[in-house]
Amino acid sequence: MKRVGVISDTHGSVSAEVQAFLQACDEVWHAGDVGNEPTLDAWMRFKPLTAVYGNIDDWRVRARLSEVAVFQCEGCKVMMTHIGGYPAHYAPGIAARLRQEKPDIFVAGHSHILKVMRDDAHGLMYFNPGAAGDSGFHKLKTALRFKIDGKRLYDLEVFEMPR
Repeated sequence: MKRVGVISDTHGSVSAEVQAFLQACDEVWHAGDVGNEPTLDAWMRFKPLTAVYGNIDDWRVRARLSEVAVFQCEGCKVMMTHIGGYPAHYAPGIAARLRQEKPDIFVAGHSHILKVMRDDAHGLMYFNPGAAGDSGFHKLKTALRFKIDGKRLYDLEVFEMPR
């Protein structure tokens, strides 16, 4: 069993409140728009981190991260990218990649809108953690955490605080 934290769109900030929410997690997944190298380094020092780059990330961050990450966690196959859309409204090329990869979990960011839903068409759980940073149009900083045990996902919790 692992406790996983999911964040996105930090845009160069590392929030003490978000880190406090994620403190109990074994690892953190960051769905892009990290912001800069110092922010990436801070999140990497905080917890084991799997991250992708987003549209605002410069060449330094992009040199260290990939656009799409496909990895295993506790028996679940995970696919993560920044601009992914959401079920029935995926970004161009995402549905085809989901059919190819067949992940159990798909994580995207970019929208700054927290959304968790089942995608029965692709047989996966979809997570968008919203935005954990201090810049953007969102009014709340948000993050997710949940437990994975085999293919079982449970104890989903949402963090929200005014920006």
